[in-house]
Amino acid sequence: MKLFRSKIAVLAMILLLVCITYLLFSNKRKIDFVSEVKPIINKQCISCHGGVKQQAGFSLLFREEALAKTESGRPAIIPGNPAQSELMRRITNKDPEERMPYKHDPLSKQEIAIFRDWIKQGAEWGQHWAYASVKAVPVPKPTTFFGLISKESDWAQNEIDEFIEEKLRVEKLQPSPAANKQTLLRRASLDIIGMPAPRNLAMSFLSDNSPKAFTNLVDSLLALPQYGEKWSSFWLDIARYADTKGYERDAHRNIWAYRDWLIKAFNNDKPYDQFLTEQIAGDLLPNPSEDNYIASGFHRNTMTNDEGGTNNEEFRTAAVMDRINTTWQGLLGTTFACVQCHSHPYDPFKHEDYYKFMAFFNDSRDEDTEADYPVLRQYPDSLKKPLQEVISWVKTTAGAEKAKEINTFLRTWQPAYNSLQADSFTQSELSDTKWLALRNNAQCRLKNVFLQDKNQLLFRYQSGMAGGSWKIHTDSSNGPLIATIPIQPTTRGWEIKAVTIMPSSGIRDLYFSYTNNKLKTPEETGITFDWFYFTQPFPGEGKAGYAGMKSRYWNLLTATPPTTPIMMENPSYMHRASYVFERGNWMAKTKLVTPGLPASLNSMPANAPNNRLGLAMWLTAKENPLTARNMVNHVWEQIFGVGLAETLEDLGSQGILPTHPELLDWLSYTYMNKDQWSTKKLIRKMVLSATYQQSSVVSAELLAKDPSNHLYTRFPRVRLSAEQLRDQALCLGGLMSKKMYGPSVFPYQPEGIWLSPWNGEQWKKNDNEDQYRRAVYTFWKRSAAYPSMTAFDAVSREVCTVRRIRTNTPLQALTTLNDSVYIDIARHFAKRMQQQQPADIGKQISAGFQLATNRQIDQKSLAALTRLYHSAKETFGKDDLKTSSMLADSSGSKNKDLAALTVVANAMLNLDEVVTKN
Repeated sequence: MKLFRSKIAVLAMILLLVCITYLLFSNKRKIDFVSEVKPIINKQCISCHGGVKQQAGFSLLFREEALAKTESGRPAIIPGNPAQSELMRRITNKDPEERMPYKHDPLSKQEIAIFRDWIKQGAEWGQHWAYASVKAVPVPKPTTFFGLISKESDWAQNEIDEFIEEKLRVEKLQPSPAANKQTLLRRASLDIIGMPAPRNLAMSFLSDNSPKAFTNLVDSLLALPQYGEKWSSFWLDIARYADTKGYERDAHRNIWAYRDWLIKAFNNDKPYDQFLTEQIAGDLLPNPSEDNYIASGFHRNTMTNDEGGTNNEEFRTAAVMDRINTTWQGLLGTTFACVQCHSHPYDPFKHEDYYKFMAFFNDSRDEDTEADYPVLRQYPDSLKKPLQEVISWVKTTAGAEKAKEINTFLRTWQPAYNSLQADSFTQSELSDTKWLALRNNAQCRLKNVFLQDKNQLLFRYQSGMAGGSWKIHTDSSNGPLIATIPIQPTTRGWEIKAVTIMPSSGIRDLYFSYTNNKLKTPEETGITFDWFYFTQPFPGEGKAGYAGMKSRYWNLLTATPPTTPIMMENPSYMHRASYVFERGNWMAKTKLVTPGLPASLNSMPANAPNNRLGLAMWLTAKENPLTARNMVNHVWEQIFGVGLAETLEDLGSQGILPTHPELLDWLSYTYMNKDQWSTKKLIRKMVLSATYQQSSVVSAELLAKDPSNHLYTRFPRVRLSAEQLRDQALCLGGLMSKKMYGPSVFPYQPEGIWLSPWNGEQWKKNDNEDQYRRAVYTFWKRSAAYPSMTAFDAVSREVCTVRRIRTNTPLQALTTLNDSVYIDIARHFAKRMQQQQPADIGKQISAGFQLATNRQIDQKSLAALTRLYHSAKETFGKDDLKTSSMLADSSGSKNKDLAALTVVANAMLNLDEVVTKN
């Protein structure tokens, strides 16, 4: 008993000391720069004193700038001495001509006090939460006995809930009760596979009353191939994936293999660090596979401009800048694009940082070509064995380096010189700014060609006229002649030809001349070139089997397999220098720069190459503060409707602060370390939380205290994405195709959506099962995206989009009620109801409602839908034309029952709880 009293006395003394300490030192609270000073600077000061403007030579963007001397010769901030700091004099001045902010309302007393105390305490800078390294975070636990003893939560299912519950305790709120099994089934199915669960899986879950029932459902859904299709959709917005090139012509681009790689990567749960590495630098991995090359198509989704008269270098540069902006916004959640013109006004990135980072991407082979070079030539199975035989032959006869060179060339036609790099034209031009075209007595130049140890030229060309002669000189039009090439007309469009050239050395300018007296007018073109490749003849001449192997080589070289645009780096002799652009103007190049990273973030890993592969290593290093946070935030937004940090596009100081920063960091740290970048484990953790399993029903108290659901007092109600709405409807209609992968498809689309006057291209609807494939496979034209998906906030994908802003407009209801796609689906949905309950309209409507919402219909809804049915049937009974129109039956069908039930089915597809995830 005495021992117990002694412990109580000690505890009382400790509590007393804590209280006294708090009272003594609470008035000397440390000012936090990030949460208190920086917001005032961003709101009141930075527009005149930051990255864009630095009035009076004073900038508040970086500490070294803020403490530096201004135009007056004195610093505006003197740490420890607010009385002598010009900043304090200006913000407290009564004269409106002297007071800052100039011509704006003065700072509040509280803001002035914050500045004064901050300067007095040393004007220390702080690190924004998103730029601080991700560290292990302790999981909070509920406590008892004055917070001294931990206990287990009665509600939490995993660590996520511990963080959520901690804030609920502070606000004296309780979480909502768990949702019923039917709601959880629909919710989890839509979140994990983007469509209703297969019937066998759904019935198994609903009949399973064990504690593991929901866990088993989630694991089964994660294992389905439809998982990869659903989760690819949000990444395709980030990757700005489209089946066209953008700009005025918006011509077709064959890059669907990248989308298929993405689906497989998600299904295989490719670790996120590897997932990013292959997309950023798959082509630079040792002995890159076909999949590695295709993954690099992530940064070949940039737009290219096929319009005649455009400047290819301008649009090549625009594509490179798009890659920078996409990498930072899509993968790092950072508004780095504004650093293109000036230092970032709010975050610690300098103007020069942009162009150092640009240098990582500026040495890629693509040059805004019409053919989208470089491309991966994807040989069919019948040519894969000959390819291996040719490479094996070259390796044996000429060594591994030569084998690697020929393997790369056969698979990519690179590194060739694109003819659009020619200049100095006489009687020649870049035809439609795409290909070099020579007329009679033509001359032009191809600069900086590497000729060391090269004695063969391969070139791809078209010609419709015999009798032409093409000569190549080095150094000048009168320089040494290295080749005279008779040109024969081509018979199969573009053809590849090999000619011997005189050996030369080093890097030289080549001067072309062409004559053909058979050309009748000065404007008539004799030959058009695509690319030039300088090399040596196929090795092994004189050895047994040489002729057959050379024949295979040429068959491979001239084959026309499908192609996919890929990233590929310039060889050293094609190196492209990088410069800082003055105010972002690509024509105003200033300081020469080499690849580098912002000093405000983690440094390049040891032994990382200074190229895109090294950049990928930096990006996926666990020291990088942004990569894991950004992905975790994206996944949370996909599951809960809003990111933990709402502004997915801006985790910087102007973005909205996370509602639960410790939870975001705990998830990020676990994602990288314990779960080894497994995205499936991350999703599983979120879906199995008690937070996720709450009901969406909200009480008046919770609505008043947590109107925006920032505390997660309930599961958020979120409108389904454009893809989910279409896929769900196809499933309800019993129409969903199980076919995966392959070229994009063309479901029904009204006439007149596509306007392509330059080539007359039209939407050609698929009439087979392709019209009922998942939305992720729908052909995506940037200038005319699929209209029903656009109505539901899908994006054009001209640039990276990290967050779709959900809208609620009458156009959406008009789409689901009137779009021919939804009428067709409703018709099949109605037939499905009739097949399930052939005799009774009430049972048919009840069965359809159950399919659409996963719950039994209530009497009020049943009565309303039954009235709708009878009203529609009465209307159709008076009008055979309307009936046949509703049933798409030109024979004049009089099936009034089916027509009326189609109207009911169509109404069900438009119900709030059908278009919403509850």
